[in-house]
Amino acid sequence: MPQKTPFDAHCPPPDPHPRKPRVGIPKGATDCHAHVIGPAWRYPFVANRSYTPPDALLADYRYMLGRLGLTRAVLVQPSMHGNDNTVMLRAIAETSDVEMRAVVVVPPDIKESRLAELHKIGARGVRINLIYSGGNIDLDAAAQIAARIRDFGWHIQILVDVSLVPDLMPELARLPVPLVFDHFGHMPADRGVMDKGFLALLEMIKRGNSWVKISGAYRVSSKTFPYPDVRLLYDALVEANPDRLVWGTDWPHTVTPNMPNDGDLIDLVCDWLGEQTLIEKILVDNPARLYRFDINRSTPRSRQDRS
Repeated sequence: MPQKTPFDAHCPPPDPHPRKPRVGIPKGATDCHAHVIGPAWRYPFVANRSYTPPDALLADYRYMLGRLGLTRAVLVQPSMHGNDNTVMLRAIAETSDVEMRAVVVVPPDIKESRLAELHKIGARGVRINLIYSGGNIDLDAAAQIAARIRDFGWHIQILVDVSLVPDLMPELARLPVPLVFDHFGHMPADRGVMDKGFLALLEMIKRGNSWVKISGAYRVSSKTFPYPDVRLLYDALVEANPDRLVWGTDWPHTVTPNMPNDGDLIDLVCDWLGEQTLIEKILVDNPARLYRFDINRSTPRSRQDRS
């Protein structure tokens, strides 16, 4: 029997029949975390990838957004495309009915002129992926990136299990740009809200210099839908600072053996949020501030205009 490789990770395609939400979704609601992938025959994957997903094409993603009633979206560079952001940026250029932003992957020595080009297209952050790209965070490289993107008003988005890096969290907090943590901090929910790394995450959003995506509950849960163990993480995050939370589908749900339906996911977060004011805050208002959907700037912000 042939030896398995990381490429054999289970990657079914997303549910092609997203269900319409049970509740009304407010105007301007935003999917703050999704990926477009491939087609692989045209845009080959990097050789050192952790998994091989099926294509997740723009047309299918736009169909899902339409079914859910989402009119804004944030595309995040997936690891199998490396630092070639072409697929994602083409998707933004080819879409007019959905307002889109991007979180890109770039080298620390990227030129300011290239950052300006990416900003004009819609980039608003740089992703550091420590789970599917491997390796430890290079704080010097992160600081170099932060210094380059600061005047553009961008953030650094981090995919890391916060329970594994509690002592690193204060170092990250000192970076001169906002930080955005993926998927509840990507910590196994059964570690509980008193985990040292999760407590550090709560402290960071209390201070207002960091954000958390309440997305990918199925990634951190040890339970099946509706992921009751993740509800405890959610409650702690909302109590800490609801002004620093955003939500995303995590479409197309790569490396997920139990494929969720995106309609179920948005209904679940609306059930958790409960109050209409909180739904509008996390689905509409917070994304507008973080990704500047209401401000279309083509030049870096001044130092006085940062937040």
